[in-house]
Amino acid sequence: QVQLVESGGGLVQPGGSLRLSCVASVRIFSSYALGWYRQAPGKQRELVAFITSGDMTTYQDSVKGRFTISRDNDGNTMYLQMNNLKPEDTAVYYCNAYFSGLSYWGQGTQVTVSS
Repeated sequence: QVQLVESGGGLVQPGGSLRLSCVASVRIFSSYALGWYRQAPGKQRELVAFITSGDMTTYQDSVKGRFTISRDNDGNTMYLQMNNLKPEDTAVYYCNAYFSGLSYWGQGTQVTVSS
């Protein structure tokens, strides 16, 4: 059974940093497109960052220059480095892996930015 397990969330002050990790138990991890999404209370889930199997990346405008998505294909792991965090980044963050019509989600990890 495919599982995506996130870690690294928590409480951080504005301007601080966190690194989220997501380990995926999928075969041929390198073939998957990977994404980080977030959902704040009362809002829809939104795409934060995306990385293709060829390592091309895209970011939501509000996180450009602050967040970096990356992948380690040998370790079946994806990362989201988040710097200069703002209160509006507070949300549950989810990782996603997509390949050929198959889409898998992690359980989510809470990120709270507050002083």
